[in-house]
Amino acid sequence: MDKRLLDILCCPVSKTPVRPLNAGELNAVNRAIEGGQALNVAGAAVHNRLAEGLITVDRKVIYRIEDGIPVMLPEEGIGTTQFTDFPAVS
Repeated sequence: MDKRLLDILCCPVSKTPVRPLNAGELNAVNRAIEGGQALNVAGAAVHNRLAEGLITVDRKVIYRIEDGIPVMLPEEGIGTTQFTDFPAVS
């Protein structure tokens, strides 16, 4: 993702800056999706694995990236508190 775009993106609700998901975070969210245990903020099940995504720097919300385009819709965010095995801050 273009660094300049990443520098201006933020969570549309909290205005918290975002960063790319690291491999451990991406694997954790995809395990939850595959297990049918991932919901978006609107409460709908997330069915499609993420190839890449953005996470708020406070690690509370994940936004998917589709075809290189961040989907920053509030209702499409995926809260991380629902995941029991989400990686700790390293």
